[in-house]
Amino acid sequence: MVGQVWAVSSAGGYLWSDELSNTLRTALQPLVKFRQLCDAKDMTKKGLRRGQIFTWDIISNVATAGGTLVETQTMPVTGFTITQGTGTVTEYGNSVPYTGKLDALSKFPIEEMINKTLKDDVKKTLDQGAYNQFKLTALRVFPAAGTATDSVTLTTNGTCTGTNNVALGKNHVKAIGDMMKERNIPPYMGDDYLGIGHPTTWRGLKNDLESLHQYVDRGFTMILNGEIGRYEGFRFIEQTNIAKETFTNAKSNWAYFMGEDTVAEALCIPEEIRGKLPGDFGRDRGFAWYYLGGFAAVHSTTDADQTRIVKWDSAA
Repeated sequence: MVGQVWAVSSAGGYLWSDELSNTLRTALQPLVKFRQLCDAKDMTKKGLRRGQIFTWDIISNVATAGGTLVETQTMPVTGFTITQGTGTVTEYGNSVPYTGKLDALSKFPIEEMINKTLKDDVKKTLDQGAYNQFKLTALRVFPAAGTATDSVTLTTNGTCTGTNNVALGKNHVKAIGDMMKERNIPPYMGDDYLGIGHPTTWRGLKNDLESLHQYVDRGFTMILNGEIGRYEGFRFIEQTNIAKETFTNAKSNWAYFMGEDTVAEALCIPEEIRGKLPGDFGRDRGFAWYYLGGFAAVHSTTDADQTRIVKWDSAA
């Protein structure tokens, strides 16, 4: 069987070992990062038994802008359009079976071990599900000419056309922030945008900020997992759940900058650990995690004018 058994050392036999220590150790695991940036739409009540498609309304600007009036002029009339965004609810899950013999002979509590491992797996899996929607953004930026340290080039069709060959720095962040404000992208929280990337992607920026400041507000409460600092209207988050991409000379790697209305999460059945009904007279056991829900970009991934997510990107 695939899973945990006593007969294979790496699958269970090592759970009785007096060679080194009585302490059980586990591999390092990251916390959820991208999923916390989703706009959760709780469907635990209204979403169940309503089909697998979830929707939300998107309100346009008025068709004709207002203006000055002449005293005897009739008040102008305009309107707006309503469109719907859609996403799909799907099942997520994973399981670890184990034998009754392993449970009986193991020095360590196998159920506790599997539960912990599955909880780590669900965090990474659902983070990947959220990230798959963030990466569809139509807005991509890269250093002007590939190596500029104070300006960026923007593409709006979901494709990066330039090779990124310089580390991300504070002046790039300033240029990206100015661009986002001029595109009227609303802030994510308060007056701040968010940025998320790998620790090494932020390294140049953090070095730049050592002579300045990371937090200008004393006592500022960091409420986001992985948050490392605040600068120029951005709050920065480190993540390691999602793998890096291949950038020329490895001078940098992807990062995402975002405002409000990013990715929607439809939450029908929150993630939970489920025990398998014992089979084969109690010899066949197991645990699984299960989640019913889905992720979808709030705004059309082809409508650059409404996109709220910007990717620091490279063509190679």
